[in-house]
Amino acid sequence: MGLLDKLSGWLGLRKKEVNVLCLGLDNSGKTTIIDQLKPSNTQTQEIVPTIGFNIERFKSSSLSFTVFDMSGQSRYRNLWEHCYKESHAIIFVIDSGDKLRMVVAKEELDTLLNHEDIRNRKMPVLFFANKMDLRDAMSSVRVSQLLSLENIKEKPWHICASDAIEGEGLQEGLDWLHEYMKTVKT
Repeated sequence: MGLLDKLSGWLGLRKKEVNVLCLGLDNSGKTTIIDQLKPSNTQTQEIVPTIGFNIERFKSSSLSFTVFDMSGQSRYRNLWEHCYKESHAIIFVIDSGDKLRMVVAKEELDTLLNHEDIRNRKMPVLFFANKMDLRDAMSSVRVSQLLSLENIKEKPWHICASDAIEGEGLQEGLDWLHEYMKTVKT
C-alpha cells in the first residue's frame, strides 16, 4: 500500500469495499436488480438467465460494492456457499408473484441463514419483494410473513417492495444497505 493509499485511508477518503451476495430463486429478478443499480451508461440492454454467477462493481458516495449475482437455478445453488466467507451483506430477491415457490424460497433462505459461515455473523440482509408490477403479486408484508422474517433476530434486515424493470423500490433498499454498511467495519 502506497503513501497516498495510507493517507486517503486515514482521512476517510478511500471508499470502503463491500462484498454483497445477491441470492434468490431463478427468475426472481436478481440480475435485473443488479443491472438497475449500476450507472445507466453501463446497464445491459437484454438480461439473460445467469449461469453460475456474474460479478458486478459499482460505487456510491462512500462505498465500493462488488456484487456476486449468483444463479438461482437449483443445480447452481450449491455454489452460493463458496462465497459466504468473503461476503459482508446479502441481497435476497423474491418473486412476489410466484406463490407456488414461496416454500422453496423459504427453505433456501433458512439453509442460507443457518449455514456455519453465516449463522454467527451480524451480516445485514436486504430483501427485495420483487415483481410488484404483476397483478397477482403479494405485498412485501405478505412475503415477509411467508418467509417468517420476523424470526430473524440476530441479523439486521430490511424488506422493500420492488419492480426491478422500472427500478422502483431499489434505491430505498440500497440506501438502507449503504447506511448500515457505513457504520460497520468490513
